[in-house]
Amino acid sequence: MNQLLKPGLYIVATPIGNLRDITKRAADTLCAADLIAAEDSRVTGKLLKHLGATAPIIPYHDHNAHRVRPDLIARMSSQAIVLVSDAGTPLISDPGFKLVREAREAGCAVTTIPGPCAAVAALTLAGLPTDRFLFMGFLPPKEKAKEDAVMEVASLNATLVFYESGPRLGKSLATLARLLGEREAAVTREITKLHEETVTGSLSTLATQYEALEPKGEIVLLVGPPSNVREPVDTLDLDAMLIEALVSLSVAQAASQVARATGADRKTLYARALELKA
Repeated sequence: MNQLLKPGLYIVATPIGNLRDITKRAADTLCAADLIAAEDSRVTGKLLKHLGATAPIIPYHDHNAHRVRPDLIARMSSQAIVLVSDAGTPLISDPGFKLVREAREAGCAVTTIPGPCAAVAALTLAGLPTDRFLFMGFLPPKEKAKEDAVMEVASLNATLVFYESGPRLGKSLATLARLLGEREAAVTREITKLHEETVTGSLSTLATQYEALEPKGEIVLLVGPPSNVREPVDTLDLDAMLIEALVSLSVAQAASQVARATGADRKTLYARALELKA
């Protein structure tokens, strides 16, 4: 057991790009760890080499977590185990919450060493409201699932934060523009790195700009709240709107149209539209 750290689990945030963003406490913890659980040992290995840390690394990711977790929990009773992600704060769109939960259930100490987080950094760059925001992680790859995920939060009076990849960015922006309308948005890329970039504009403008462009690097996409948060619509009014829409649209299309117009829950509207159709 390393004498500099007490046994337990240490959740350590690492730089999202610029290695100088590592905190002194994070660096000290990584150098003093008995074992480091990491998504990708190659990525973490570069950071450890930069710091001069020599702790062994064990892969811990979605595909092996169920096998590795019991051994990590057992080690925490006598060793300092550090959890890191490839970049930023662990557990934010990364595996790890089950490890934290089971460590607590086993009576192990759990400590967090806070630091960089791409979602929070992007919020500071975007110029969008930050008093309320919702982190959505990555949107589903399939269009229907993506639409459902967007419509679930369409009426929220909050800035929406998504992680996205270059090849998918254009299509995701087009879907958001179609479902959410002319909201303010921002695309942040390569935060803290040499080619850091923030592009702002309406969703439709950004969708057009990135339609045939696949930007490189880590991307955070932010969408501002609706300009006018709608008052709740009476149930009878919703029924009337659904009945009118069903004249020319399918059940799914009618539910989507009324959801966009009122901010009401699409799934609830879909179920009601089925009843009205029958």
